[in-house]
Parts: sequence; structure tokens; C-alpha cells
Amino acid sequence: MFQESPIYDRLVAERGDVPAHTRREAERVSRELEYVMRPLQSHGAFTPTERPASPGAGWQRTALPPGSLPH
Repeated sequence: MFQESPIYDRLVAERGDVPAHTRREAERVSRELEYVMRPLQSHGAFTPTERPASPGAGWQRTALPPGSLPH
């Protein structure tokens, strides 16, 4: 199905199998995230359709034009 790829084989030998390392790391992070999020799901902290309030949701700083200072 796949043809031999001497360039890819050489890169893997020199640098390691980066796609395989990346895949394993992504799977590990996914498992950790699932583990960490489990208490929130079981206690009903918020439903998937609701989003938790972001920090500072009730206050927003507005930009001032250059050279303007608030009084």
C-alpha cells in the first residue's frame, strides 16, 4: 500500500518519529482533560449548552483615543 520513503526514513532516524510522538502526546492530553473535566460533568456545574461566565464578564475596559487621559 505505501511505497518506501528513504527521505522520511532518514528524517525519522535523525529526528525521531515526530508524528507518532505528537499523536501519543495528543492522546495523553485528551485522557487527562477527560479525567479533569469528569467532576464538572458529574456535579452538573454547567450543561454543555451553557457556557460558564468568563472572568470579568460584568466589566469591560474601553479603549481611549491616543493622547486622551481619563479625568
